[in-house]
Amino acid sequence: MASVPNGRFKRFEHRFERILWRLRLIAILPVVMSLVSTVVAFVLGTLEIGKALVSLGDVAHTKKTFVAELLGAIVTGIDLYLIGIALLIFGYGVYELLISPIEPARERDQGGGGLLDIRDLDQLKEKLVKVLVVALIVSAFKAMLTLPILDGPSLAFFCLSVLLLSLSGYLVTGSGGKRLF
Repeated sequence: MASVPNGRFKRFEHRFERILWRLRLIAILPVVMSLVSTVVAFVLGTLEIGKALVSLGDVAHTKKTFVAELLGAIVTGIDLYLIGIALLIFGYGVYELLISPIEPARERDQGGGGLLDIRDLDQLKEKLVKVLVVALIVSAFKAMLTLPILDGPSLAFFCLSVLLLSLSGYLVTGSGGKRLF
């Protein structure tokens, strides 16, 4: 049995590694879809807030829950913006990690080192978790706007919800300068 010459194996290895390296470019698909989804989320959030503001023009509001519904629509718009931001961070992070650093973001006058400056997978995860937790807090706030408080147990549930939202905000931001994530 003849052995493969070392030079031929090295050439094969080099070609294979070049193909493998180029295959990372398939990650452009989730990047593009994430950025398109960001635009869609921003448009939907703007439409939701616009719809809420247009409903202000209707002066014949007889429902007692009008203010809660109006705030709920505005909070829904904010929630959609936060989801769009999470999608934007994801798209930029995948691009930076797998394809290429985004040079204009690193320019001195662009404020590099901010939210979209992602250098490793842990930074991407940390930034996504923070934005998603804030989006969940906003969603819970929206649900609490219409929560009926009729008796002691429903008041206790409301208070527990406020406590849990406060705790989650505290954990995301950290305490005393200590980073928890």
